[in-house]
Amino acid sequence: MGQLLGHEPRFTSRLILRPFRRKDTSAMHEAVRASLPDLAEYLPWAVGYQRSVSAQFIKDSVGAWASGRAFDFAIRDQQDDSRHLGNVSVWFTSRANMVGEIGYWIRSDVTGDGIGTEATARALQVAFEELQMHRIATRIAVGNVASERIVQKLGFLKEGTLRDEVKVGTRWLDHTVWGILDREWRYERRRYTAESWNQP
Repeated sequence: MGQLLGHEPRFTSRLILRPFRRKDTSAMHEAVRASLPDLAEYLPWAVGYQRSVSAQFIKDSVGAWASGRAFDFAIRDQQDDSRHLGNVSVWFTSRANMVGEIGYWIRSDVTGDGIGTEATARALQVAFEELQMHRIATRIAVGNVASERIVQKLGFLKEGTLRDEVKVGTRWLDHTVWGILDREWRYERRRYTAESWNQP
């Protein structure tokens, strides 16, 4: 069994990050449908998307959290927690080396509002403080400028490019690799706190 994480919600100044519940399928499905043109450009699961994809994701997410394999957070607004704003997830890629990865997507009609940066900053706090990770990486499809802006704001460093790493529909996409170390995060977290992205 992997390392366990409490199910309590995590907060920022505007957002709630919490584990998925079975009844979240409709809200997630609505968010995906509203964002499908953008998601399908970069994410394999969004090509030919159907509601069952969200239902299966949530089912798998509940099981992964319970076993400590991965921790997927539903992103909600504190003023309207019924509306799904996107997902942010953290998971170990090497427990022996305390290395993990983070991934996220944000619904299209709130991109540009800082939701992705705020949610990802809070998830990094979970990864480094609660899961005691040493290093976190993320992979971003070349051309996905909005996602690159998020990690740049958070202090990630670009480490290289993986060629033809993911097939989306009929297209092979290169991915850039970005990373942040625990000591770098400790430096950046003062700024995160000043921005109200994490908990002091």
